[in-house]
Amino acid sequence: MLPCPTGKHSPYLTHHSCRTCTSSADWAAMMRTSLSTSSQNASTVSTTTTPTPDCPPDIDSLGRQTWTLLHTISATYPPSASSQQQSDMRSFLSLFSKIYPCWVCAEDFQQWMSRRGNEPRVEGREGLGKWMCEAHNEVNRKLGKEEFNCGRWEERWRTGWKDGRCDQ
Repeated sequence: MLPCPTGKHSPYLTHHSCRTCTSSADWAAMMRTSLSTSSQNASTVSTTTTPTPDCPPDIDSLGRQTWTLLHTISATYPPSASSQQQSDMRSFLSLFSKIYPCWVCAEDFQQWMSRRGNEPRVEGREGLGKWMCEAHNEVNRKLGKEEFNCGRWEERWRTGWKDGRCDQ
């Protein structure tokens, strides 16, 4: 198994976690390079750029699945959270940002949350849902992806689109 290319590790993660910080194409290239010294092993490495369903996720599939989970948690959060629920959500987000399998993403999320104005809004569903959308859009900006209209977060993640396509 290869060490992380940067040599840096989260205290919670092992060298296997690097796969979750790397795209499938980059991982395959690293594995080919690693195995190229042994022609016997080199032929066993796949050149696919999309992980098969029974393989560990790459950074892209992990990210999509994680955002689905986080937005769904936000969509099912109470409209007006109790002080205990608010405390639990703050704890969850803090712990989540420390144990997330991609340490680069985890550190970035921690730093983003620590900046003034980016503290989790856990008073209720509306605030948390918009906050989560803003966090997701921050990642989208960094990745050069299109931003989502946070005014429509509830329609996307809770009630379904008004055109009825989610009601079938």
